[in-house]
Amino acid sequence: MAQDRTGVPDDDPHPQSAELASLDAAAIGAHLDAGDLTSAEVVEALVSRVEAMHWLRAVIELAPDALETAERLDAERRAGRRRSGLHGIPILVKDNIDTAAPMHTTAGSLVFGDSSPPADSPLVRVLRDAGAVVLGKTNLSEWANFRGSRSSSGWSAAGGQTRNPHSLDRSPGGSSSGSAAAVAARLAPLAVGTETDGSIICPAAACGIAGLKPTLGLVSRTGIVPIASSQDTAGPMARTVRDLAQLLAVLARATDDGEDALATRARRPSGYDLSAGASPGAAGLRVGVVRAEGYTGYHAPTDEVLTAALDALAGAGAELVDPVEGLAPPSTWWDDELTVLLHEFRVGMEQYLRRRAQGTAGGPARLTDLLAHAEAEPGERADLFPLDLVRRAAATDGLGSPPYLEALDRVKRATREDGLDRLFAQGVDVVVLPAMAPAWPIDHVLGDRPAGNGWSPAAVSGYPSATLPVGSVQGLPVGVAVVGPPWSEPLILRTLSALEDELGSAVTSPVPSFASCSLPDCAGPQREC
Repeated sequence: MAQDRTGVPDDDPHPQSAELASLDAAAIGAHLDAGDLTSAEVVEALVSRVEAMHWLRAVIELAPDALETAERLDAERRAGRRRSGLHGIPILVKDNIDTAAPMHTTAGSLVFGDSSPPADSPLVRVLRDAGAVVLGKTNLSEWANFRGSRSSSGWSAAGGQTRNPHSLDRSPGGSSSGSAAAVAARLAPLAVGTETDGSIICPAAACGIAGLKPTLGLVSRTGIVPIASSQDTAGPMARTVRDLAQLLAVLARATDDGEDALATRARRPSGYDLSAGASPGAAGLRVGVVRAEGYTGYHAPTDEVLTAALDALAGAGAELVDPVEGLAPPSTWWDDELTVLLHEFRVGMEQYLRRRAQGTAGGPARLTDLLAHAEAEPGERADLFPLDLVRRAAATDGLGSPPYLEALDRVKRATREDGLDRLFAQGVDVVVLPAMAPAWPIDHVLGDRPAGNGWSPAAVSGYPSATLPVGSVQGLPVGVAVVGPPWSEPLILRTLSALEDELGSAVTSPVPSFASCSLPDCAGPQREC
């Protein structure tokens, strides 16, 4: 199996599972097809690994029926039925995506108690239909990081503080923190995250894996705890571009469910084909380089990693347009974006709560009920992580209000017509820029301290973006962000694939060191955070 490995550390925290855990999803699938492994064996090994590495706080809940599901899928395979390339492959799902009983969905909060949603989300249904084994649910920044203005990414009342596998006292990024940390730590080959503004790209870059935020409307959002209907989406997270593409193709089947109006209206272009991302090399691709204020220049070593990635793209045959100009920094639209998010959070959350109340045990029906519960629950640590964003959202007055409509118009125009569209009009297929600087230290006093980012324009505009590790700084991974116009996922995947081929898996799938934590609450045995 050695040729299929994407790496484990020499001092792996769970050596019993290390070799199997090092396999990517495509390699596991090949071994399942060949009869060298069973899905049940894979699930048993990964469950043991998750339990042994509980200190990573990446997984909030293991699925009680995962082994039974794997055994059933093994029987199907023996009978000649193979549902898809994901048949029998374990996958982790962010815990703001609905899974019905006996599983739960917490969004990281204690508000829902032991209740479960009434049904799987469409996204989870298509995964199950494709034969994937839902191994469990991943930790996250509580309420997908829309809780308070001083947050620590990866912390939730339900799951604790997720750790970055490359350095346990560094942030895993957020809000899909557990999904990224779990894939990086080889707890599962695949995970699903969600993003409103950076929540896939940030943790993927911080933890050294690949992640892709699709075009808004490609994947249904029904059954996902919402923040903003004009920005939310789910997307794949993996250690290889091949796995990323395969998972995206399955997620893209979660489309018209009758509830998510945007996904229902989304019209993919004629000939839209995610498999086109498998085309070798970058010959014929025109790649723009963003060097504007707010996107580079905030950390010199990160810029040096970008230079190496650009050299790799040129070596793969891409034509670089350096720089492309016309993109304003995110600071110019942050206030308008927050206005939009506050208004949409209240409306979307109350719709979700009404739907959720049909499940096993009722629950809050309004955002004010949720806020009151959180403020009264000591475990929610309102003293440590404020609830000011939830409180402000509860005071908004609906999606018909002039302040909301005006802010929505301004922020979309700033990131589309006056933003990314200007770059693509310069004749480039995609643009590249640093995803972010290396992960910052976890800090429960001051909160997150990111230096800059490359994900915000795509997140706000609804355009697709992705990240892949392309280097490191003092052992911490650094990712490149690749952004394209709507429905350009095949071109983005092709760009990532070219980088992966040129740089090699040692760079694009870095092995975590699980460096010991130096925080005050990590005074116990090594790694026992």
